[in-house]
Amino acid sequence: MTDRAWFDAAKGDIPQWAASMPKDADGTTIDWDWVRSLDLAHGVGTIPESTPQSIHDALKADYATRERLESIIAQCNSAFMTDFDRFIGSYRLPRALAYANRRLNDNINTLLHLGEQQHLWAVSRERRGRATIAVLKPYSGSGPSNDDQGMLDLSGEAGGTSAGNTAAENSDVKFPTTVALDDVQDRTAAILDARAERRKAQRFQKRAGDAAMARANLSGATSPGGAALPGGAAASGNATGHHSKPDWRDAYLPGRDVDAVMGIDIETTGIDPARDYIIDVGFEFMNMASPRPAGEPETYAYEQGYYAAGDAYGQSRLAFGVPPENAALGNALIAKLTGIDVRGRSSEAGYRLFDEWPQAQAGLLARLTQQPYVAHNATFEHSWFMLNVAGYAESYRAGRITIIDTLPMSRQWDPGAVPTNEHPYGDNTLDAYAKRQGALDSAHNERHLGLEDSHIMLVAMKHHLAALKAQGKGPWGSTGRAGIGGKSCGRKR
Repeated sequence: MTDRAWFDAAKGDIPQWAASMPKDADGTTIDWDWVRSLDLAHGVGTIPESTPQSIHDALKADYATRERLESIIAQCNSAFMTDFDRFIGSYRLPRALAYANRRLNDNINTLLHLGEQQHLWAVSRERRGRATIAVLKPYSGSGPSNDDQGMLDLSGEAGGTSAGNTAAENSDVKFPTTVALDDVQDRTAAILDARAERRKAQRFQKRAGDAAMARANLSGATSPGGAALPGGAAASGNATGHHSKPDWRDAYLPGRDVDAVMGIDIETTGIDPARDYIIDVGFEFMNMASPRPAGEPETYAYEQGYYAAGDAYGQSRLAFGVPPENAALGNALIAKLTGIDVRGRSSEAGYRLFDEWPQAQAGLLARLTQQPYVAHNATFEHSWFMLNVAGYAESYRAGRITIIDTLPMSRQWDPGAVPTNEHPYGDNTLDAYAKRQGALDSAHNERHLGLEDSHIMLVAMKHHLAALKAQGKGPWGSTGRAGIGGKSCGRKR
């Protein structure tokens, strides 16, 4: 069990956050008294009686709570990183909210499953816009006359002796005749789409404002055409010519002096760090330029027998668990992708949860701050560390963490990343990048385990940098960066 004292300390930070962040990511005024009232340590979900209406009402309440929590969590990163006066001293409140939200999400999925068991609805997971959501549909065995009505008949009068009526017919509980479905639909996709549209409108307004300011600049008095507009200069090219426009990911590119790095990869139960759990972490070290340190073990046994440690050293593999509620539901997708079956990873089976293990977080943070860390699509790892690792957000904001990403290396500097209709910037998955750089045999695929994926990523990066240096491209090209490179806050490189 985790030390619950940090939840009280997190709530003690509420005045700092309230002063700096009055509204959430959807522009709604935050009720900080409501946040203060939540029992973050022991759960914010609703445990219902096992009756159809109770299950329905609990699901409705949990969805409403999750929406409020996640809109607050979504705004915290921006508020924290733009708090230039450092009025907010700690990121533990967002971590505490995310901790509670993960358990709330487990409760929601348990309620969805319970509703299926009682034939209140059928659940399908569907991609809608920016999210995959749970869509509730009338249970087919009950045969409602109008699917658009969003109601399920449990009276036992329609549909004869269908399986959909079994729970109602065989129970002493007097079930209501209908359960509404329209007010217990997952609104995540609609919320995210609306949020994205607002951000798009804000960016447009900012660009228009910048353009207006440029036209009004006094330099226009001596230049009839007016001053050059922001961003009007021709975009710079790159090593391959595939990606002509600058990209925000370019900030994560390495510099020509990069050497000792730590590669890291995590496996999780989903893609949302505020809903899902870290279950596997793998990392190792490699020097991109200098010799491998003397005294390090010469060999390491990876799961893939055809992997050779080579220049890698300091390998580590860490396994973590999930709460019993999460384990009970299973996760077929993750089991197929990684081979990790969460049904055997319950905390009751002895597995520690990463977000309840301060020592594991502290150990990982110490390694992340020793040298640059490398990940493929590093913003993924970064977002998980922000909401799971105590002290990470504070260290990142203070400039003690440098992040290098091999994804933009593939996009910008790999001539094999040929654009296609399916991949407009080329195929830049870790699997494709590692194969093009000779780090993975074409007969095998990315393993989707933290340590093995970290290894092929670092081998690919080292091969790639050596080739670029020989060609005078990439970091050694005209637009390359001196120093270590990578993304780091609080200082320039």
